[in-house]
Amino acid sequence: MVIHNLRIHQGDKIAFIGESGCGKSTLLDMLAFIAQPSYSEIFNFYLQHQSSINIAVEWQRKHLDPLSQLRKRYIGYVMQTGGLLPYLTVKENILLSREILDLPLEDEIVFQLINDLKLERHLKKSPAVLSIGERQRVAIARALSHKPKIVIADEPTASLDPYSAKVVMELFINLAEQFNITLIIASHDWQPLKSFGLHRYYLHTSYSENLTETSII
Repeated sequence: MVIHNLRIHQGDKIAFIGESGCGKSTLLDMLAFIAQPSYSEIFNFYLQHQSSINIAVEWQRKHLDPLSQLRKRYIGYVMQTGGLLPYLTVKENILLSREILDLPLEDEIVFQLINDLKLERHLKKSPAVLSIGERQRVAIARALSHKPKIVIADEPTASLDPYSAKVVMELFINLAEQFNITLIIASHDWQPLKSFGLHRYYLHTSYSENLTETSII
């Protein structure tokens, strides 16, 4: 994967579009400081007051704990399959990120997310008894509950029927806009996303005899 120059600003809503296997999930993992590229020069992550951390340098120095702390505080992640913990209730899953950060569990944003995503009657349930759409709404609530600066979502509606996907995505986009959260989504299909005002980047895979390379266009 080759990225020459990618700038994402606070409040941006972007979508990476590409076929299965082109590297979308890998790119999201790198943006979340989970996966490390084989080579990187500059990857600046800007905090408050325009101070920045060069993630590439942290990778080179093997400073993984500070990156983990940055990820926990500033990033929410919605996995393709929800990624909910099966041994926790819906409410416990939603509160997980706040608990990890020692934030108050009873907070206005938590109540709003539960209400807006229509999860009130599911709070004591196990994720196993929920529908796919309900699990995705819980995953979105968990990703947003600590009010991160960035939310990354990997094919968040891929398993949903078109109507449910539209409903969930509308809720997702509206909440991100309300909280001024930078939203980064990966999808294989631009059509369901085109009406939501996302800026799109295509991931294009080139093949040669000895090399497979993915670039962003």
